Amino acid sequence: MTWPPPYPAPRHVAGAPAPPAGSYAADVVILALDRAEETIEAIASARAQAGVTKHVWIADQGSRPESLQRLAEAVRGAPDATLVRLDRNWGVAGGRNRATALGRGRVVFALDNDAEFDGPDTLARAVAALDEDAGLAAVGCRILVHATGEDDLSSWGYPAALLPRAAQGFDAVTFVGAGHAIRRADFARCGGYDDALFFCWEEYDFCLRAIALGRRIRYRGDIAVRHKVSPERRFAWTGTRWFHYVRNRLYIEMKFGASPLALLPRFLAYQAKGARNGVLAQGLRAGPAAVRMARAFRPAPGTEALYRLDEAARAYIARNDAAHRGGLARRVRTEVLSRLPPARAGTAAS
Repeated sequence: MTWPPPYPAPRHVAGAPAPPAGSYAADVVILALDRAEETIEAIASARAQAGVTKHVWIADQGSRPESLQRLAEAVRGAPDATLVRLDRNWGVAGGRNRATALGRGRVVFALDNDAEFDGPDTLARAVAALDEDAGLAAVGCRILVHATGEDDLSSWGYPAALLPRAAQGFDAVTFVGAGHAIRRADFARCGGYDDALFFCWEEYDFCLRAIALGRRIRYRGDIAVRHKVSPERRFAWTGTRWFHYVRNRLYIEMKFGASPLALLPRFLAYQAKGARNGVLAQGLRAGPAAVRMARAFRPAPGTEALYRLDEAARAYIARNDAAHRGGLARRVRTEVLSRLPPARAGTAAS
């Protein structure tokens, strides 16, 4: 498998016309869709990272002209940052794929456009975490509320039982998109993100493929980004967010060999949660949509092993995820009967 595929070259808008010559440590990827003020602050935070060679990529996916102009002014003449305009909104998965393909850094750090690095050495420490542990494919950052420094609970993507360890580190089966670092070689081996997901669960889908190859994912509570609360251009639960959440999760399970019948209990649990939260119609539509996506999915030639979880991979998942979720009663209480959190984490653009 060759990655990246031959993506059309995006339109260069402002900043450096190309990444640095020769080798360098990291590409920082920021997707943009309006939110100009927050995005400019995210860019400034990325450019201010010290102690590491880097290039900052801002991929715009359809901002209004006035917002795009502000972004262009923020990086005009910058030697370490590039603003490009993609041909359309590819969502989180497709947008990050296309932005990542532009660089050559051995590590790719994705930063939400309403987030900032916690300190000037955050990027350097994320790169070092991957350099020091050859078994890691990716590192997930601790996500803090920008204004308070407290844990952003709506961005906690791990079992609730692990929340007391938020300041520590542990192996995991996913990472949170708001701030994470991926080894470029592993990103390529796994084929990047699945464009079809558009938004939601794309990180988990990537991590399953990495785990299938014997790689590990590590949460690092000592490496943090600060996440802001911004309602602009968000996917609300009452819009299509719950639809994407349910559809993509079921689709991923079917990609990895689960039958629709075997997923019926999960589907019904989602409907119970959707009914409790007033989004039942979205969940009901998501089931048939997931089946259609799974039927259309075909692994690229030579990549079939990415979608087979052997005994070692399943043991890794059981040890680092299922073991922390408790029995059926606890899972029903925490995962089915709970309210949906505010739509703070993840958007169509970031």
